[in-house]
Amino acid sequence: MQSVTRPGPFIVGLTGGIGSGKSAVADRFALRGVTIVDTDGIAHELTASGGAAIAPIRADFGDTAIDVSGAMDRKAMRDLVFADPDARQRLEAILHPMIRDESDRRCRAATSAYVILAVPLLIESGTYRERCNRICVVDCPVETQIARVKTRSNLDEHQIRAIIAAQTSREDRLAAADDVIDNSGDLSVLDDQVEILHASYLQAASSAA
Repeated sequence: MQSVTRPGPFIVGLTGGIGSGKSAVADRFALRGVTIVDTDGIAHELTASGGAAIAPIRADFGDTAIDVSGAMDRKAMRDLVFADPDARQRLEAILHPMIRDESDRRCRAATSAYVILAVPLLIESGTYRERCNRICVVDCPVETQIARVKTRSNLDEHQIRAIIAAQTSREDRLAAADDVIDNSGDLSVLDDQVEILHASYLQAASSAA
């Protein structure tokens, strides 16, 4: 994929499979003063108690989709959308436009030289790809993904593999990348890679301005 010029801020799309270490990479860009717009974080805000998506989710899926705190019941909805493609489409129809609008607003409000737009399903979504000047993929082997997710969640290996299978393949993700961060080892090796890309993105953003 070739670097392109878009209206508005210079945007680097950051993506990777579950357990690849996107958050660790985003944190390192943030330490360098880069604005991070995290679509997962926005989704959590929208589905938290009092979030803008709660009312339409309740209207579509009923009270069983909302937990005692007033937030979306994440486990119940995760189980439902994996079992029922129609339910997934209905939930996405509620959340995705809200997430796109809010992420666009935050990108345009950013004051850093460029913006990291972190999107787990960026490769699958043409809308997000079209907004990015470059795509940076955080990569590691599937077995490493599984091991990392096991240590941080209550999901079993079967569930983790199902999530990985529902995402785009590692090969397709790498094929779409302008830049790749290898996160197959210890997190300490990320800093040098992020520093090199940070310098590159600063130069690219300056040239595009």
